[in-house]
Amino acid sequence: MEKEPDEQSVSSSPPAQTTSITLQKAVDLGEYNPEYLSTFPEWHTLSNVIKWQMIKQALDNRERRLVKQWAEVNNVIDFREKPQLQEALRNIENQRQKLLDDKEKLMIEYSSKG
Repeated sequence: MEKEPDEQSVSSSPPAQTTSITLQKAVDLGEYNPEYLSTFPEWHTLSNVIKWQMIKQALDNRERRLVKQWAEVNNVIDFREKPQLQEALRNIENQRQKLLDDKEKLMIEYSSKG
């Protein structure tokens, strides 16, 4: 019988390979913060119209992920017997509200840059 690795040995081992992320992959994963997106060299070659479209795409992707996450938590069996899940739902709802606030601010910012 093979011994399973303990938690300490698993967490202390270095990753086998690091992969770099692309601008498009970051957007696909829902990263919409212009400061982060500006760390990618190609970001600086894009027009404001394209930047806004990428930010909007990332916002939409992030919102879909939050809605899906909320639904997964909400559909847990015996939800009413697990009060800690209410806090998880509130956290997801707070993240979604922040996302909507950020979307409004970014829309104003990028629409004024023309």
